[in-house]
Amino acid sequence: MSEPANPVTPESPGGTMDHLDEMTCLLYAERQLDRARAQAVSAHAQECAACRTLLRALERESRLLTRAMLEEDEPLPSRIAALHEQARKSFGWIWGLVFGLAASGVYALYTQLVEPWQARLEQAGFGGTSLLSLMIFQGAFWKGWQSMLTLLEVLAMLTVAGSAVIVFRRRLRRGSALALVLAGLCAALAIPAPASATEFRKGDTLEVTKDEVIKSDLFMTGARARIDGTVEGDLFFFGQSIDINGHIKGDAIIFGQSVRISGQVDGNVRSATNNVTITGQVTRNVLTFGEVVNLDSAGKVGGSLTAFAAGLGVDGHLGRDLLAFSGNTIISGDVGGGIQLRGDSMSIGSTAQVGGPIKFEGEKPATVASGAKLASPVEFTKHVHESRYKEGHYYVWRVIWTAAFVLLGMVLFLLLPRFAADAVSAGERVGAPLGLGLLVLPGVPIAAVIACITVVGIPLGLMTIGLWLLVMNCAEIVVGAVIGSWIMGKTSDTWGLIGRMAVGFVIVRVIYTPIEQIHVIGWLVGLGIVMWGTGAIAIALYGRLQPKMATIPVAGPMPPIATPVGGVQPA
Repeated sequence: MSEPANPVTPESPGGTMDHLDEMTCLLYAERQLDRARAQAVSAHAQECAACRTLLRALERESRLLTRAMLEEDEPLPSRIAALHEQARKSFGWIWGLVFGLAASGVYALYTQLVEPWQARLEQAGFGGTSLLSLMIFQGAFWKGWQSMLTLLEVLAMLTVAGSAVIVFRRRLRRGSALALVLAGLCAALAIPAPASATEFRKGDTLEVTKDEVIKSDLFMTGARARIDGTVEGDLFFFGQSIDINGHIKGDAIIFGQSVRISGQVDGNVRSATNNVTITGQVTRNVLTFGEVVNLDSAGKVGGSLTAFAAGLGVDGHLGRDLLAFSGNTIISGDVGGGIQLRGDSMSIGSTAQVGGPIKFEGEKPATVASGAKLASPVEFTKHVHESRYKEGHYYVWRVIWTAAFVLLGMVLFLLLPRFAADAVSAGERVGAPLGLGLLVLPGVPIAAVIACITVVGIPLGLMTIGLWLLVMNCAEIVVGAVIGSWIMGKTSDTWGLIGRMAVGFVIVRVIYTPIEQIHVIGWLVGLGIVMWGTGAIAIALYGRLQPKMATIPVAGPMPPIATPVGGVQPA
């Protein structure tokens, strides 16, 4: 049997062992030596007190390090644990308060925002169907974009390809999967497009002659357009000016500088123009954004008129209500419904007839001529430029909204505890979240608008906008949790983090309320809070989307020295 290799350095001149070095002892304690060298080290340690002491010290350090790496959070003491469990059970009565605050928040949101806008949209002719469905599936955004074949199909395929790469980025590392995806995209592009039901016309000067009948939708782009014939579908115009002298059986969606309607439009008129003049007939409703809007004495609108303009004149017949935000308004015609107007001035001529209530909010009372026939007197409300911070109900609603946001934060922290903790941890580094928030705030809406260019990307764009709005509303919650952690100390418990969030959020609201009165500074501080919280959420989301590195398992604790080969008995 051969002699084992001498693990001891240096050797004496006679070739005998002197002492073990630390590296050999570490390798022995970690079971890294071969059997022969381990036997030699064990035999030497039994005879040498100094090496035995060194070996025991290194073995003890190895055990402590291993136990420290494997040890979990220290459990709470028994009395504190019992108190914590009792507190968790006593939270049952709080849920009644929570649901009460939730109901108050929902009621406040509905009465302050949803109900007034719903009533105004119904007055504008949007009642009866979903507004989102009307805009996307029945309006220009569906019918117009659906017919743009070549460019939109390519963009749609690129959108789908980008989404697939993001979702399956880990699996696309294989060449076969990547080839399969590319082949599927090529096959989708090779499928022939269906026949279009929209007629496109473009040029400097466009015209639909008197005897011409277009049996589909008409999409026109150009400097000037004139329609003397008949369009059985909808009309879409993007250009400088257009004159409608013929008959439009569908809707008219117009984006231009000047619009004159002398013919007949059976549907609705939606326009964003510099000036609009209606001397013909619109069977349904008119919604317009412009500088000057005129309903001529010979003009008729069967439905309602909603206008956002600097100057508004109603000399013709309006079948239903008038809703307007206008600088100067002159009414000399017939309004079948009521009038709700906000602006600088309002004048009602002697030939005017109004069949419903009139509400006017402006700088000075409306001027009403003696011959005007009104169903009721004008209800005038003067613009009040007093500070809203002097009103008591402002603070009542402030408390309600604060409770609603705290409730939202509690729900989100309970649903996503780890993500919430990551967001709060990311928010503690103030500089990085502020910088990233400055990019995310304008970048996400721009990306959503680009995605909405394609029909396939419309759902993705709408979902992105919804997520962006949710993140903006949660930004202040994250900032409150960060400030609460700075004041009360960090914690890994979910309910402790919720408590810190509530305290910090209230502190942020209390401090921000007086600052908000200073217009520019208040706006900048509010923007900074939103940027801070949005950046923190973006950092946490980025960390969640990043692939996780595989962790190396830690070896178990070392047995005592008495168990190795050759056994060194402890003292």
